[in-house]
Amino acid sequence: MLRMQFGRQGVRFDRYDIAYAVLWQRLHPHLGLSRRELPFIESSEVLTEVLDATSGVPVFATAVGLIKLLDRGADARKRRRHLRTDETLGQLDQLPGSDLVDAVTYLFAEDLRIGRKDRPYLVVIDAYDALGQAASDVWLRDLVAQLDRGLVVIASREPLPWHQYAPEWERIIRQLPLEGLPMDARMELLTDGGVTDPRMQQVIAKASVGVPFYLHLAVDSESRRQVVSQDEIMQRFLQHVDPDERRYLELLSVARTFDFELFTRLAQAFHLPAGQIAWERLTSYSFVYPAPESRFQLHQLITSVLCGRLSTAIRQEAHRVLHDLWNERAHGTDAPTALREAAYHGLGAKVLSSDQLLDYADRIAALGGAQGVSGLVADLRDFLEQSEPDEALDQTARCLAAEAAVLLGDAETINTLTSERSWSLPSRAGARLAVAAGHGRRIGGQTAEALHIYASVWEGREGPERHPAGLWSADLHMAQGRFRRAFLLADEVTASSPEDAHILRGDLARLLHLASRFNYDFERAERHLRDAEMRYRQAGTVVGAALIKTNFAELLAWTDPVSAIAVAREAVEANNDLGALHEAGKAFTALGQAQLTIGHFDDARTSLDHACHTLEKAGYRSGRARAELVRASLHVRLGQADQAMASLRWAVDELVAVEVYPTLLMTAEYLLSMLQRTDDTISAAAQQARNNIEPLDTLEALETRMNNHLRGLRT
Repeated sequence: MLRMQFGRQGVRFDRYDIAYAVLWQRLHPHLGLSRRELPFIESSEVLTEVLDATSGVPVFATAVGLIKLLDRGADARKRRRHLRTDETLGQLDQLPGSDLVDAVTYLFAEDLRIGRKDRPYLVVIDAYDALGQAASDVWLRDLVAQLDRGLVVIASREPLPWHQYAPEWERIIRQLPLEGLPMDARMELLTDGGVTDPRMQQVIAKASVGVPFYLHLAVDSESRRQVVSQDEIMQRFLQHVDPDERRYLELLSVARTFDFELFTRLAQAFHLPAGQIAWERLTSYSFVYPAPESRFQLHQLITSVLCGRLSTAIRQEAHRVLHDLWNERAHGTDAPTALREAAYHGLGAKVLSSDQLLDYADRIAALGGAQGVSGLVADLRDFLEQSEPDEALDQTARCLAAEAAVLLGDAETINTLTSERSWSLPSRAGARLAVAAGHGRRIGGQTAEALHIYASVWEGREGPERHPAGLWSADLHMAQGRFRRAFLLADEVTASSPEDAHILRGDLARLLHLASRFNYDFERAERHLRDAEMRYRQAGTVVGAALIKTNFAELLAWTDPVSAIAVAREAVEANNDLGALHEAGKAFTALGQAQLTIGHFDDARTSLDHACHTLEKAGYRSGRARAELVRASLHVRLGQADQAMASLRWAVDELVAVEVYPTLLMTAEYLLSMLQRTDDTISAAAQQARNNIEPLDTLEALETRMNNHLRGLRT
């Protein structure tokens, strides 16, 4: 093939042609040389002259004999003098078979080098995998080693293993992994092939990801004026798959990823022989791809068709087997993935209720935050799209999506999912959806509406779902300065909750920490925060640990600003990893306050800019107002009175609008006095705040503590 391709470009292969003819006859001693036997004779001037100049070639030709046949006629002798004197050709007849093969390869490379006059060239070897056994590529290795004036490109699914035979290949071979064919190139190929319907082009181009052969199937089918069918695709892809192995593949199509243990479990469940040999054969197919954690997956195109071949009963039984397997794995190191897969297969097996799905979501959320739950939500929605309508599961899907948005502080998504009070309190999912609705209103600044929703669940629902509603009702009482009422309600929730409800009790302890902190009782605040930290540690919750970091950063910004800086940075990182923008924004605020207190003004300005940007992105109005108050303090320290007044007015307007944090309104009035200015709006808001506050001791004691700590912002 290479000789024909280069020959068409003007390269002469006289010596190679003679050597190949000799080798061919050595391998076929019973046949004579003829145009019918050697396909490239018509392209070979030297062999054509041999046949034209003689009435026949001896059955067993030799190199010497062929050269002598070329010597007939003076002109021919003059032209072929270089052949008569060629040392390699002169030795061909004495070479054993293996050496003769090497000589043929050598003469091809030499003729190419001379014919190209040392100009560069490109050789492309497509589908190297088709060589099969490693021993079959010896000729190619020998040839490539001698093609030293050109570039050889070898297309292969796997890297060339040639360094196993000779270490020198390591410095010669350059690996170039190829990604999928770009979408534009796919569309161009389809258009050139006659597939011009834009909608069909999109369908085919997307389905061909990882399987470029599918594009060619589609082009082939266009000539018959019909879209390539799934059955035809399967026939093409599976034509080299042993019939017994197809059953394995059909069962594996139920799994999104699989490994040897999973393969063995499925095979045993359906009474199929399983072993390492069968496993290695299956995973060697081109449509089986590596997946994370040393697992494998089938190409999506193959999966959808294979799974469709299973009966409903077998498919559900396969899901049940995998549901059990992933449940067992949920106690290992990759628990979030195992829990999601267990839930996915539980849905497929139709063995999970709404309440059980909520249990899976709770375990996933404790281990991985919003990212883990969002995957479960996507699986549930896909299941609902392919199944009969199920109101309970639909409400569960909205509940989980809303709770995932709560972890991200995404008020807009929460409110969209919970519009028009679309929940049913008698169900567990409905009660949780209502609590999530309260969170959406709370984050968005609709404090009164949020408190009303929380109270409706706390008072109208029995069971554990009422506890978070009670907790958040207490939280809003705390946020609105009713500190005594917050403590009393927190005690009620604690008394009605199980002792081992560690996350709930950690949340309650953290609530009491916040109430104490906004009451400027920092010693009590630290005690409650330590209690919350212990509870979260017992629960093993990643989210709780990140919340604790944020609260410690906020507390230390008041009590130990030097230490607060490192803790705040850890809190930012932890919450960013979870995607919790509102908590990351609060941590940036604490970082800015600590830097301000110790006099690092440029760093404080940068941190507060990050805080404001992050909190605006999260839609967390009260948190954004807190950050602006700290920014006002920075302006005060820098003597920027006008900027400080602008920040104070903006923060006060926001805090009044969202009806929270009256002690912050009092803080704004204190900063106003530091500026030695007056503002009726700020003063009126501060006085109303004093009227609304229910302190843990007395208002006078609270203001004394507040003023003592606020002096730290002055110097």
